[in-house]
Amino acid sequence: MNSTNTLIFQTGPFIIALSVLSVIATLTFSLITCRRSGWRRSMVLLELLRLGAVVLAALLFNQPEWIEEFRPKDKPVVVVLWDDSVSMQTRDVISADLPNGPVKRSDGVLPLTEPEYWDSLAERYEVVLTPFSSAEGESASDLHSPLADALSQHSQLRAVVLASDGDWNAGKPPVDAATRLRLRDIPVFAIPVGSPTRLPDVELVSVDAPTFGVAGKPLQVPITIDSSLPRDFLATAQLKTSSGETIEKQVRVEAMSRSTNSFIWKPAQTGDYTLTVSIPTHAEELILTNNERSVPIAVREEKLRVLVVESYPRWEYRYLRNALSRDPGVQVSCLLFQPGLSKPGGGNADYIKDFPEGLDQLSTYDVVFLGDVGCSAEQLTAEQCRLLKGLVEHQASGLVLMPGWQGRQISLLDTELASLYPVQLDPSQPEGWGSRTPSHFELTEAGRRSLLTKLADTRDENVEVWVNLPGFQWYAPVLKARAGSEVLCVHESASNQYGRLPMLATRTFGAGKVLFMGTDGAWRWRKGVEDKYHYRFWGQVVRWMAYQRNMARGESMRLYYAPDQPQLNQTLTINANVMDNSGEPLAEGEVVARITAPSGKAQTVRFQSAGQEWGAFSGRFTSNEPGKHAVTLSVKQTGALLETSFYVQGELSEKIGQPARVEVLDEIARVSRGKTITIDRADEAIRQLSSLAEPPPTLRRLQLWSSPLVATGMVTMLGVFWVLRKAVGLL
Repeated sequence: MNSTNTLIFQTGPFIIALSVLSVIATLTFSLITCRRSGWRRSMVLLELLRLGAVVLAALLFNQPEWIEEFRPKDKPVVVVLWDDSVSMQTRDVISADLPNGPVKRSDGVLPLTEPEYWDSLAERYEVVLTPFSSAEGESASDLHSPLADALSQHSQLRAVVLASDGDWNAGKPPVDAATRLRLRDIPVFAIPVGSPTRLPDVELVSVDAPTFGVAGKPLQVPITIDSSLPRDFLATAQLKTSSGETIEKQVRVEAMSRSTNSFIWKPAQTGDYTLTVSIPTHAEELILTNNERSVPIAVREEKLRVLVVESYPRWEYRYLRNALSRDPGVQVSCLLFQPGLSKPGGGNADYIKDFPEGLDQLSTYDVVFLGDVGCSAEQLTAEQCRLLKGLVEHQASGLVLMPGWQGRQISLLDTELASLYPVQLDPSQPEGWGSRTPSHFELTEAGRRSLLTKLADTRDENVEVWVNLPGFQWYAPVLKARAGSEVLCVHESASNQYGRLPMLATRTFGAGKVLFMGTDGAWRWRKGVEDKYHYRFWGQVVRWMAYQRNMARGESMRLYYAPDQPQLNQTLTINANVMDNSGEPLAEGEVVARITAPSGKAQTVRFQSAGQEWGAFSGRFTSNEPGKHAVTLSVKQTGALLETSFYVQGELSEKIGQPARVEVLDEIARVSRGKTITIDRADEAIRQLSSLAEPPPTLRRLQLWSSPLVATGMVTMLGVFWVLRKAVGLL
């Protein structure tokens, strides 16, 4: 730093004249006094002290200031901030120099990021190029931080050039930083990039195919189309598979909004496929690169294992067994506790003699149906009830409770299964309630939305189907639904002090699901339509309960998570069941999942033991990115690997395709006393910087007239003067 020192007075002619007269008068009076005293030394010294005090007072009366001026040796700094966030990938920069159509915003500011662009300022300024991207830990833009950082990191900051689309959705308001820059006389020259309105475009936003499908089963592939065109139009969307199959569908694309539709694809064979969905380009749209998306999907053979436990072959059991055994995706095992049978189940191949022994046998079942059975020596034991609870809680299996008029399930309320029930039963009425006239189900609002109760393709048709289903003449002694349960159907008329009686209810318990069916009359749904509704309902129940358990499985481990459709920034509970090399559940082990987000960022999740007896491990993960996440699960003790993926739903705060927020940049420039410059006239920023005045020097002022040190000297001088007057005998 170069510095100069100057003494100046803040005074006027009158003050100067008064000061000079005061000094002259004091000098005259002192000379007279000294002559009268015969120029005695003590008197001369006393008068000199008086004259000095008056001269000092006269000087201070003219307000003297000591000014130190500092000029930096280094060049002033110009910081060029350019936006590198997600929204800068929007393709809406149009220029006469771009004959091939719109380009990305990031490409539009690319020349400004080259040091050579600012060479003409090199003699006068030091130009610092600084990119800024999305806020750390999330996909959101923070405009305040880069402006504030430029001010704090560069002491010789002279101006800021901000090239951005103005998409601010995180951090403090950027105008706060602009205000601080204004107080330091540092202008911001804002260069907006991107169109302030959406360009005419039709975009295929998403293809939400599930991660896996089942060979021979119809698969729904939902799509979302976003249009900024002013009119509706019809388009022929196309789905192509990597096997060469093509499906076309006519879709209506609504103007200035998002439209949803779906393809139905029935994979014939197992294997890994790639589905490519495309929509034709519209004559009015300008962006032609976002009309196609591809997603991977694994198609495998479905084999769900189901165990049905019943006391005697009532009608509900018989038709349920037939429905499950005729389902090609289900392998059913039946256990009857009916006394007096010469052979278990009459000798049919799908019957088993005894309840599965040990965890290795029981854990193979995806869903267990418990009919009118209880806890006794002839039926289930307390230990078997405990194992069933663990199967649901730790292995994500499903449990369907179907009580009967003999009321045997009441005894299960004294076992560990009691905590799994979605409803509270009345122990005083174990046989339930019967009536001569049939009663009917009535869907709740949750039931109208649920996939379990979907017996028709549309919502209105589905409600009509349930209204017209044949009624039931017996129902279980239900008092009310338990907390945390979801009631799908209630009795059409029966109620108590808690409201309408729940007839079909579900709940989540641990990693698995539980369903309660409050009647044994569902088999009557076949009347007049055969298996149309009865088979569809129980097929949906089995697959809904086994879905999580079969999300991803290998030879020695299984992985599943909840919720099964995670949202952005939602904490995901990831569960794993691991077997050792002998096939027994792994009690202790080092289980690790490596999760890779769509952006390529990877995170390691270490699992904790959640049920040693069941080989259950659990971890938690929160994603701040939507889209497909790749998962690699590994076990150190066995060396086993399992690769799968899951899809996080939601949208980023920082979105591609939104209009540029020019008004934000205008406000920053206006508050800081800068200027807004269009991207096609970016050279104007160089001219504006060249015309800026030299930065004023830094001044440090010392006001001597009000300095405590000077005041102390004056008081001291007057004190000495009065002491000397006393010493010479003038007082």
